[in-house]
Amino acid sequence: MATRAPLSLKSRAIGLLAQREHSRTELRRKLLRIERQRQERARSATAPASEEGEPSEAFDDEGAAQAGEAAVDALLDALAAEGYLDETRFVESRLHVRASRFGAQRIQQELAQHGLRLGAEQQSALRATELERAREVWLKRFGAEPSREVTERARQTRFLLARGFAPEVVRRLLRA
Repeated sequence: MATRAPLSLKSRAIGLLAQREHSRTELRRKLLRIERQRQERARSATAPASEEGEPSEAFDDEGAAQAGEAAVDALLDALAAEGYLDETRFVESRLHVRASRFGAQRIQQELAQHGLRLGAEQQSALRATELERAREVWLKRFGAEPSREVTERARQTRFLLARGFAPEVVRRLLRA
């Protein structure tokens, strides 16, 4: 039985992008991990063992790491030029997936972790629907009957704030 050749870095990147949209930062992190694993396998397969059974330092780790980073960065540039990697598409995808469950603050924080920001138009649209979205999340979690107990209202407030809804929106929702 013949073993298959490992997929190229580009094939792995396109495979990841086929599953879902990725930001450049996120895809770079994943590809660097894949490249380091590939280098480790190559090092262990070709490095002769010393007398103690440990691999010798035949490879320049720092040079290989820099070459791997350069290869990943070049690949990311090529993917962006070919239209496979598009950060505006990533932002829209993330908005579509997260908007029904989270508030604007949480979505913006998540995008900031990827080094991205919402456009002014997207941000205003998200803020305009925040009360409706908070109401849907609240109804799904706590039901239609508002609680009169202070501790329960505090718990509901903490829940909605943790989901990234604005404090003013939470106050308006729980008052109504």
